[in-house]
Amino acid sequence: MIDPSIPHQVRSLPEKPGVYIMRDVRGDVVYIGKARRIRDRVRSYFGSAHSLEPKVRALAETVRTIEHVVTNNEAEALHLEATLVKRYQPIHNVRLKDDKHYPYLKVDVQSPWPRVTITRRVADDGARYFGPYASAGSVRRTLDVVKKLFPWRSCTKEITGTDPRPCLDYYIKRCIAPCTAFCTPEEYAEVIRETILFLEGRSDEVKRHVREEMERASDTLDFERAARLRDQLQAIERVTERQQMATTTPLDADVFALARADDEACVQAFFIRGTVVADTDSFMLDGTQDASDREILSAFLAQFYESATYVPRSVLLSVEPTDREDIEMMLRTRRGSGVEVHVPERGEKRALVATAEENARESLRMHQVRWVADRDKTDAALSLLQEELDLPTRPERIECYDISTIQGTNTVASMVVFKHGQPANQEYRRFRIKTVEGQNDFASMQEVLTRRFKRIADRRRREREPLSSDEQETPEAGEPSPWDAVPDLVIIDGGKGQLGAVLDVMRNLGLRDVPVCGLAKQQEEIFVADVADSIMLPRQSEALYLVQRIRDEAHRFAITYHRQLRGKSSVRSVLDGIPGVGPKRKQALLRKFGSVGGIREASVEEIASTVGFTARLAETVKRSL
Repeated sequence: MIDPSIPHQVRSLPEKPGVYIMRDVRGDVVYIGKARRIRDRVRSYFGSAHSLEPKVRALAETVRTIEHVVTNNEAEALHLEATLVKRYQPIHNVRLKDDKHYPYLKVDVQSPWPRVTITRRVADDGARYFGPYASAGSVRRTLDVVKKLFPWRSCTKEITGTDPRPCLDYYIKRCIAPCTAFCTPEEYAEVIRETILFLEGRSDEVKRHVREEMERASDTLDFERAARLRDQLQAIERVTERQQMATTTPLDADVFALARADDEACVQAFFIRGTVVADTDSFMLDGTQDASDREILSAFLAQFYESATYVPRSVLLSVEPTDREDIEMMLRTRRGSGVEVHVPERGEKRALVATAEENARESLRMHQVRWVADRDKTDAALSLLQEELDLPTRPERIECYDISTIQGTNTVASMVVFKHGQPANQEYRRFRIKTVEGQNDFASMQEVLTRRFKRIADRRRREREPLSSDEQETPEAGEPSPWDAVPDLVIIDGGKGQLGAVLDVMRNLGLRDVPVCGLAKQQEEIFVADVADSIMLPRQSEALYLVQRIRDEAHRFAITYHRQLRGKSSVRSVLDGIPGVGPKRKQALLRKFGSVGGIREASVEEIASTVGFTARLAETVKRSL
C-alpha cells in the first residue's frame, strides 16, 4: 500500500528539471531518477495500481520520503543522476556491477619525476587519468604492458640524482635511472609523454617519434641509446600488431554493445583510436530485471562517462538509448566539442558494433560459465546454505517458486530446479492459477505448492498404509518423474507472510520434514520456520549469489509465462470510453501524466495544455474520470 503522505509530497515537488531521490522507511535510497519536470515524473509512480508495471508498483509501495535536486537542464540532471546512483547503489536502479570506484591509471605529471600508478579515485590534482577499467585485472594488464614498453621509474624513493648505482630495473631496460642522473629531466619527460600518447591510443605517433629519436641518436654516434630505442620500437610494434584492425579510415570512437541472459546484462566496450581497436573491456550490470535494452544502455552510458577520463568524437551503440539527446549534451559538455551518439546501420561502423555484440554475448556466457563451472564455489555455497539454514543435509536439489500477476489477472507461477548448484531446465514447470479469484499471492502460492507436493504426500500415505495384494499398483517402467523427487530445500520468493502460507500447506500434507525458506527481495533476508529473526547471508558469499540466481531464474520464468498470457488478452483503458479521445490523444495524456491516476489528479488547465487537447475536451476528460 502506498504511504498516505506520498500525494502531499508529490504536490510539493517543483515542475522543473532535476533529480528525485526516493527513500524507504529506514531512510535508505531505493531509487534515483531524473526528469524534465520532476513533479509530473514522480506522480507517474503513484497512479492507478492497475496501470502500473509490477516493478513500479513494488517500488511505489516501499517509498516513504521523496527528495529532489533542481538542475538547469536535463543534461545536468543526467550527470547528477549517474553520480548519485554510483554513490548510493539503489536496488531499483540499473548500475555498474560491483562499482566500488573502478580502477584508473594515473600519471602524476605535476611531479618532476612522474610514475604510472593504479588508483580508484579521480581527483582534480592536475594528474592525467586513464580509464575506467572494468576490473583490477584489466588495469594491471595494461600497466604491465606500459611498463615493458616505456622505461619510467616504478620506485617511490626521492630522486636526487646522487645515488651511487641504479637498481635492477636499469639493467633490464625498465628504467633510465634518474636516481643516478643517467638521464636528463628532458629525456625522462619524453618517456612520460610517449607513455601518455600510448595510453591515449595514439601508438602511431609514439612509433614515429621513437624512430626519429633512434635515427637522431645514430647520427650523433650515440649507438647505445640508439640500440635501446630500437629495442623499444620493436617492442611497441609487436604490441600494436596484436591490436585488431577496425576500420580502413581513422576513427575516434567508443563502441558499446549490450548482451542479456536471464536477469544478467553485460556491456562490451571497444575503444577505437585511429584504425585499430586500442583497447577492449566488458562491464557487468546489476538491477537490469524488467528494464528495457534502451534503458539499460542509457543508464550505463551516463554512469560510464560520468567518471571517464576521455570522451571521443563518436559513440557507436547496438541500440539507441532512451536519453540520447541528453547523453549527447552531457558528452559535449565534458569534451568541449561536438560528440555524435548513434546506432550505425551499415558499413564498417555497423560491422564494429556487430563484433562488439558477439563479444558481449561471449563475455556474458563466460561470466556465467566461470561461476557455474567452479565446483569449489558451488560446493562452498551449498555447504554455507546448509550451515546458515541449519539443514539436515546439503541442499543438492533446490526448488524455487514465484508468482506473477497484474491486479489478479493472468496469475501464473513458476517452479525452477537447481541440482548441485546448476539449473536443471528440463525439470522446470509453470502453473496457471485455477482456484484463486483476484490478486491473492498467498492463496496462489498455496495452490501451487499443493499441486506440486500432493503426489509425494499421497505416496507416503500409501507407504504407511500398504494396499492389499489385489490393490497393489504395478510400477511403471522408465525414468522417475520430477514430481516424485523430494527437494532438499524449497525457496519461496517472499517474506514471512508467504512463508507462513506455504508452511500451512506442508503441515496439511504431512511434509514437515521438507525444509522451506522465504527470500525477501529488498534486503535479501531469508526467513525459516520457527525462527523469529531473519537470516542474512554474508554480502559477498557464494551462497547469497546462488540463492539470488535461483530466485531471479524463478522470477524470469514466471514473468515470461505471464507476459505470454497477457499478450493474448486485451486490456481496455478507461480513456477508451471518453468521446473525442483516440489512440494518439490517449498516448499523449499517458506520456505527460504517467497514468490514469495522474490524469485524474491534474487540473483542467494542465490537461488542456496537452498536445491535441482543447479546453472543452479537457473538461470532458475531467468529468469522465
